[in-house]
Amino acid sequence: MKNITTIDLSEFGYREIEKAKNLLDAYLNQDIPNEFYENKIKIMFNKRSGFVFLTNSEYQVLMLNDGKLEMFYSLPYEGEEGFAEELKEQYLEDPEYFHEEDIKYMKDYNIID
Repeated sequence: MKNITTIDLSEFGYREIEKAKNLLDAYLNQDIPNEFYENKIKIMFNKRSGFVFLTNSEYQVLMLNDGKLEMFYSLPYEGEEGFAEELKEQYLEDPEYFHEEDIKYMKDYNIID
């Protein structure tokens, strides 16, 4: 099976290179979220979703959200993905949808109370 993610810039299109540029500009000029470990950081492109993001040795993800650098989360049990505000809204709309392991994860990362 082919990898759906790549760090090889030759696999990025013009759109993705522009996103990578914007991401690096934000990385240089904005505060990095405290929970993001600055260790072995690389730019990655998900060829299925079109997402371009920064990731580290802990597989944490930083992406731009309305021009602001934010953590992007993948919940461990159900695999639900999103920025903190998106996940919180989904949880508040339908808390029964979320598995207890995902709820614990969101509490650990202060996404929900």
